Amino acid sequence: GYSIQMCQFHMRQITRRYLTLNPRLLAARSLKEILGTLTTSAEADFMERYAKWKEDWKEVIKRRSLLKSGRRVYRHKRLRSAMLSLDFFLPHLFTFQKPECEGMPNTNNKIEGIFTDLKKKLNVHCGMSKMSRKRLILEFFLAWAASHCMKPKKPEPQK
Repeated sequence: GYSIQMCQFHMRQITRRYLTLNPRLLAARSLKEILGTLTTSAEADFMERYAKWKEDWKEVIKRRSLLKSGRRVYRHKRLRSAMLSLDFFLPHLFTFQKPECEGMPNTNNKIEGIFTDLKKKLNVHCGMSKMSRKRLILEFFLAWAASHCMKPKKPEPQK
């Protein structure tokens, strides 16, 4: 019942690892260009460009080589891997644009920053007992919620 948003920055990083910064293949260059617009595109526009890319380059994507062993393998594995990663996460790349998810960010930069602060505090106090660490974490998030004008839910009484 929860909406999931894949961090668009991390999606670009995943595909960049496969495509490299300066791809040689024209198909990879074209896909890299499309991915460059990911964070500024509306879902419909991005999906349309991506579908057109898949149609334009379907022969390159399907191209296989015959090994001496008789086995056939895809020739452009890294391009296919970038495409398959994008296909896998595509349903979760534009959740933030849906009306019911108004205010949801398209990246997880803010939450990563919060966890970095928490980890620093925990590392400074590395000799604490498990119970004290739990208390520090709880107080950290209560203070964070208070500073961001959020009213934390009161914990339900335990039975």
